[in-house]
Amino acid sequence: MPDQRTTVVHVLDDYQDVARTYVDWSASPHDLDVHVFHDHLADAVALQERHRVADVLVVMRERTPLPAELLARLPRLRLVVTTGARNSVVDVDAAAARGITVCGTRILTSPAVELTWGLILAALRDIPDQHARMRQGLWQNTVGGGVEGRHLGVVGLGAIGARVARVAHAFGMEVLAWSPNLTAARAGELGVHAVGKEELCRRADVVSIHLRLSDSTRGVIGESELRAMDDTWLVNTSRAEIVDQQSLLRALHEGWIAGLATDVYDTEPPLAHHPLRHAPRTVLTPHIGYVTTQNYELFYQDALEAVTRFLAGDPVRVVAPSAS
Repeated sequence: MPDQRTTVVHVLDDYQDVARTYVDWSASPHDLDVHVFHDHLADAVALQERHRVADVLVVMRERTPLPAELLARLPRLRLVVTTGARNSVVDVDAAAARGITVCGTRILTSPAVELTWGLILAALRDIPDQHARMRQGLWQNTVGGGVEGRHLGVVGLGAIGARVARVAHAFGMEVLAWSPNLTAARAGELGVHAVGKEELCRRADVVSIHLRLSDSTRGVIGESELRAMDDTWLVNTSRAEIVDQQSLLRALHEGWIAGLATDVYDTEPPLAHHPLRHAPRTVLTPHIGYVTTQNYELFYQDALEAVTRFLAGDPVRVVAPSAS
């Protein structure tokens, strides 16, 4: 994009009003007109109207979809910067066809690992309810469960799943693992036991999901897997749709599983009447697995760098078509 005029930059879905905190947008040598939006728009017409004047969109990964139909209605758009290395709700192929560059930022895996363990410990030790009781002037009313000597089932042994498994070993847990393409060699490298999906669900005391969402993984945890879990906590910091949501709600209300600790939802933000908000035996967090100071510094500083480099005609971290 030749830098012959003011470049309009729209920063989307800044829920916490921090996009200007982690980077000084005026530090760019180019003339940027930066608009930061703190609300979330889901309506395609409203999105088109709001962003039709934007040259650049800076999007938080997988919050606001950018399908081909919307991209076609944003005539000035030339650059999309997504936080993270991929974004499955941006039609990268359609963007490329229209001459729109899509690039990504760096992202840490450690925050997701840390939150996973926060959810596991909160669920097993009943931390949210015990905290609430203390606020009410009450005292102990339950007996929590420990992790040492118990079985963790890791569904997906990629970068995050592998780190979750290492922490489990430090806690003295035995780790079972399954994913569609897991090999015995990969499991052996990490000191975990590769098992079938049904065996993992049946034996694990905690099942933690770390798969990427795709056509092959959508609904991979369904009714049969949930019924096999019995007295098991399910923890999901990946994507909600990996678990069949109707079966999950039945599992919670009918007691097939011990409970659910989740950071992800099939609609985000979930509406006030979303059924998981009112389901029993749950620990719920608002998709904060990646929301840390360290990640946000990378996100917004890399975003500004990407805009500056793009306007100067320098290479950026391009997200390849079909990579998401």
